[in-house]
Amino acid sequence: MPKGIRFHKLGGPEVLEVQDVTVREPGTGEVALRVEAVGLNRAESMYYHGHYMEQPELPSGLGYEAVGVVTAVGPDGDKALIGKRFGTVPGFSMNRFPALAEEAVVPANSLAALPESLSSVEGAAVWMQYMTAYGALVYFGKVKKNDFVIITAASSSVGLAAIQIVKAEGGKAIATTRTSAKKDELLALGADYVIATNEEDLPARVQEITGGKGARIIFDPVGGPYVETLAQAAANEGILFQYGWLSLQPTPFPLFTALGKGLSVTGYTLHQISARAEVLEQAKGYIFDRLADGRFKPKVAKTFPLAQTQEAYHFLESNQQVGKVVIEVSQRS
Repeated sequence: MPKGIRFHKLGGPEVLEVQDVTVREPGTGEVALRVEAVGLNRAESMYYHGHYMEQPELPSGLGYEAVGVVTAVGPDGDKALIGKRFGTVPGFSMNRFPALAEEAVVPANSLAALPESLSSVEGAAVWMQYMTAYGALVYFGKVKKNDFVIITAASSSVGLAAIQIVKAEGGKAIATTRTSAKKDELLALGADYVIATNEEDLPARVQEITGGKGARIIFDPVGGPYVETLAQAAANEGILFQYGWLSLQPTPFPLFTALGKGLSVTGYTLHQISARAEVLEQAKGYIFDRLADGRFKPKVAKTFPLAQTQEAYHFLESNQQVGKVVIEVSQRS
């Protein structure tokens, strides 16, 4: 039987177990994958802790972002897909479609082609991050030349993708990180400026960088009380995209700052792109083209085998990484 990750209670990475799993046949609108690599995300960490938007139905699998070869399609599916390698765009139910396993069934509409130049490990460091950043920055935010964009948690895979997208569109990326430890690496990875928020006054530094204008776009997965500080660094009529809740703290609405600046604060998730077929295809093309010509380059921080999934998620939760943590499930045949 294929191996996969399952958990029977909520908790930290130690609840995750490698088990024999039964993988059902794909139904209508579904495909089966022989999985080669899976990218890890904070979404799954929040899921097994019980803090995610979707609550696990125990025992549960997990995993959103797989790369693998299609081995079967559901009734009326396109048999031409069989034998081809794809990545998966997250946004589906992990209860119904757990992807962190040697074999998985996923929605057919989640499949996304990858340039052949990318390894499967690199391919597992693409869709969650670039698609999430694309939706906020390009589709909704319409980032343009010379826009200043604050990117918090910038050493995460989504943060690095956001830096690359801002740069590709001619904007100026202001990366934030808690300490100076990752500053040089973030600059080397394309950030125009890096602010260590535990060591510097963010609004004052942003005012200095932007010549007093503030940042037109703020892209934040953390939430919590620091949103008030981020709002102070925004430009007049700027927009703050709140795309996560890593702080797990109450997140106030910065009313007086928003009133004074005409600031928009909006909740955003990848689902707002993946649920719109036309927009999803547009986003896939945008990202594929820039991966193929080298403008986008996924950054893999570390890989682990499936047997070390607990260690992989402990590493993810440690915040030591710069880039993506990936489980290498199997080698390409």
